[in-house]
Amino acid sequence: MDGGAQFETGSIIPENGTYRVIHAAHRLPVEVTLVKGEKFPRCAKCADAVGFELIRATPGKFIYQPMAIYELPVLDEDEFSAHA
Repeated sequence: MDGGAQFETGSIIPENGTYRVIHAAHRLPVEVTLVKGEKFPRCAKCADAVGFELIRATPGKFIYQPMAIYELPVLDEDEFSAHA
């Protein structure tokens, strides 16, 4: 898959992998692992469309039961800084 391809909220995820989250409105997770066939999630805080870009594919099946993500959580700036 082309690493430069961008996907939007609500689109079907084309392959398992780690995706970069592109959203400038406020702090969101920078990367998320998403599962092929699910929909790209929206933002929990503002519901704005979020862009996604595949960083690395994870071919094959997951060895665990993945949890569906319907919204990206909002991170508190102080909490994010403490873990960085």
